[in-house]
Amino acid sequence: MSQVRHHTVQIQGQSLFYREAGDPSAPTVVLLHGFPASSAMFRNLIPALAVDYHVIAPDHLGFGQSAMPKADEFDYTFDNLTALTLALLDSLGLDRFAIYIQDYGAPIGLRIAARDPRRVTAIVTQSGNAYMEGFTPFWEPLFAHAEDRTGHEAEMRELYSLDATTWQYTHGVPADRLPLISPDTWTLDQAYLDRPGNQEIQLDLFADYKNNLDLYPEFQKYFAEHRPPTLITWGAHDEIFGADGARAYLRDLPDAELHLLDTGHFALETHGPEIAALIRDFLGRALH
Repeated sequence: MSQVRHHTVQIQGQSLFYREAGDPSAPTVVLLHGFPASSAMFRNLIPALAVDYHVIAPDHLGFGQSAMPKADEFDYTFDNLTALTLALLDSLGLDRFAIYIQDYGAPIGLRIAARDPRRVTAIVTQSGNAYMEGFTPFWEPLFAHAEDRTGHEAEMRELYSLDATTWQYTHGVPADRLPLISPDTWTLDQAYLDRPGNQEIQLDLFADYKNNLDLYPEFQKYFAEHRPPTLITWGAHDEIFGADGARAYLRDLPDAELHLLDTGHFALETHGPEIAALIRDFLGRALH
């Protein structure tokens, strides 16, 4: 049952792709990817977790193998991506599940958790930010773009270059760990980014990202009041979401388990076996 299965289903008129593995009768773990990746970032984690869990990893609309309606055909906001994710999980009959949130997956997964705490059994966050402390200078031009899209669009489009995509995988990674990162990662992500119309989609999501910050008090209140079991596995040298964002979780979740790893933003690429072992140990205690 740990062999990965691949599905495409129609959700609210859109084709959504997801990977699945494990016994459907086992506790479910939903893996939510970030930018500019897809569920392919979990290609090694899925079978490692599927030994004990039912694993679901969707591609957000506009990413990976899911549909990519043009920016003038769909309103690309994190609220709308959340609605599609919830509709997918409902269609699969998944009432309760743990979530793994990374980058863009965080504002999606935390919307789900804060709005219906009963559904989320545990949280694993890996560069899944929920605190202002997590923002680094990397975000200054992105927030400037949100306020003045025309004046900063050219600067934003530079973030869709192959050099920028490669940097997201390699920054903060010690030299002896760099050979662990497959060039297939940034090559695949870049192929998706280079599809006609995809940059316009990403510009819309960049502009909408600032609206996630308005929900941070709601997310933090959810943490403090409901105390979901939480595992934090974060790149200590992540220059996109800094390690202070990981530490900030402990303010509202003092029992959370924090692991700062000697790597950057895509920690699974260099510390996949370690993270998988941490998750299996954590979920084994949190869910049973």
